[in-house]
Amino acid sequence: MSDQCLIVVDVQNDFCPGGALAVPEGDAIVPLVNQMIRAADHTILTQDWHPEGHSSFASQHPGKKPMDLTEMDYGPQVLWPDHCVQGFKGAEFHPDLDWTKAEMIVRKGFRKTIDSYSALFENDHKTPTGLAGYLRERELSRLTFVGLATDFCVGYSALDAAAQGFEVTVRLDACRAIDFDGSLDAMLSQLKQAGVTVG
Repeated sequence: MSDQCLIVVDVQNDFCPGGALAVPEGDAIVPLVNQMIRAADHTILTQDWHPEGHSSFASQHPGKKPMDLTEMDYGPQVLWPDHCVQGFKGAEFHPDLDWTKAEMIVRKGFRKTIDSYSALFENDHKTPTGLAGYLRERELSRLTFVGLATDFCVGYSALDAAAQGFEVTVRLDACRAIDFDGSLDAMLSQLKQAGVTVG
């Protein structure tokens, strides 16, 4: 039985061109991601899944605009446009994503008062999503992350997975970044320092 798992992060309409928080060329990775899904023994998808009025939305903070920084109980938080709201088209997977083979879909960001970039922990770095336990029970120890966006949800997922003892790779050709204010270079540096294979 293979111990390898492909984890496809947040390939959703709102992160693709025309979406509320579009990642440049976010849809360009879909054909390659589909190839990787077809070739993988095990695949897990993550899905950003916010309730309306989520605390990470700039619209909930008078005088603030998207990409401003604010302080939450759990530390600094980037404020975003309203995106990936439960039940709306923006939260759905990209229509060309071949996601039906996924063995599990991890929804994150559904707690109204805390954001969640990582597939393993909320942004307080303490509240688990349950994914690490699932992977251990399934004996899936070698993880490859792809998806959107390299410098936020993909990167933080990979960092948390490495910290939990998994062998982690990020396939940059199957990711795209927001790259806001040097965020991509900063994340790539963190990933390499954490022992994540970046290629």
